[in-house]
Amino acid sequence: MRRVALKLLVLVSFVACKASPAQGPAPRSAQPGYTDGVVRAETVATGLEHPWALAFLPDGRLLVTERPGRLRIVSMDGTVSPPVAGVPAVAARGQGGLLDVALDPAFATNQTIYLSFSEPGEGNLAGTAVARARLVGERLEDVRVIYSQRPKVNTQQHYGSRLVFGRDGTLWITQGDRGGFRDSAQSLTAGQGKIMRINTDGTVPRDNPFVGRQGVLPEIWSYGHRNAQAAAMDPVTGRLWTVEHGANGGDELNHPEAGRNYGWPVISYGLEYNGRRIGRGIAEQAGMEQPVYFWDPVIAPSGMVFYTGDRYPGWQGSILIGGLGSRSLVRLTLQNGQVAGEERYLRELGERVRDIQQGPDGLVYLVTDAPAGQVARVVPAR
Repeated sequence: MRRVALKLLVLVSFVACKASPAQGPAPRSAQPGYTDGVVRAETVATGLEHPWALAFLPDGRLLVTERPGRLRIVSMDGTVSPPVAGVPAVAARGQGGLLDVALDPAFATNQTIYLSFSEPGEGNLAGTAVARARLVGERLEDVRVIYSQRPKVNTQQHYGSRLVFGRDGTLWITQGDRGGFRDSAQSLTAGQGKIMRINTDGTVPRDNPFVGRQGVLPEIWSYGHRNAQAAAMDPVTGRLWTVEHGANGGDELNHPEAGRNYGWPVISYGLEYNGRRIGRGIAEQAGMEQPVYFWDPVIAPSGMVFYTGDRYPGWQGSILIGGLGSRSLVRLTLQNGQVAGEERYLRELGERVRDIQQGPDGLVYLVTDAPAGQVARVVPAR
């Protein structure tokens, strides 16, 4: 019965999306070593409980989320505010909790921020959700949920949850497959395993790829994703890029396009954690997109930014990614939309890098995922 259901879900994918041109296998990470002596990490603030995301306020302070459900304001002198009041209730179980934070493009005039979180439902149900609110001092006002994943399910993992604004002001939301509901990533009637695109008031943009199609969630931008916890917009092209977790192998770099199917769990470059193949054990299938690049062994990606500054020689235009499993800062150089090189830094930090942002000073800032996590500043070593 499960096999029949999977075939039906795959059939939906073929109907919903034109077959892609023939593609060769995706390039694989060369498994580079660490590059020491180029940058080092300076601690800005400590004592944060599993910090998940950071965003810079116009005055140079940082908004930092803590997964148990707290939002903090962190100053460059290391001062950490009391919890900001008014944060929505979260299902702080497993990988769930308060997750990403992003400022409205017009924050300077409207003081609006956006939070992604695991929204509790009846019983043990939960789903990815996004709320918007005005930040007034150390309090959130006019809090309103503008997106709720459908359906909510009873698992504690793979929420995705990165928030990225497009040039047109619309909001992309990454969502994981929620673990035990991986087949839903191929269904256009469920929110799991999708990237969604909405307006900031929660409505659906008229040019979304599935608008007007009966029985399909109109907020879907792309589908067939496992768990994208890294996402950013290329400031030059305006294109969305994501990095998503594979299983045992198969972390993927993608640039998700409207209406396209990225294959999970039908195709994958990874294996199950027990070493068995995933599905039929195939990495390519007509109508499903190949990643731009994949890692095996994995880096366990979380957090991503295109670096536009000049504080690190040769880094401008690079993609910077946080590595949870690799405990590193990963840098990719691109040429013509393809990965031309990879380097890894901060081996000496020895911590799981959960999020990365570029500061107004041109330096890179990160948070580490730990019971007593930190905000750190990445500075040239020489």
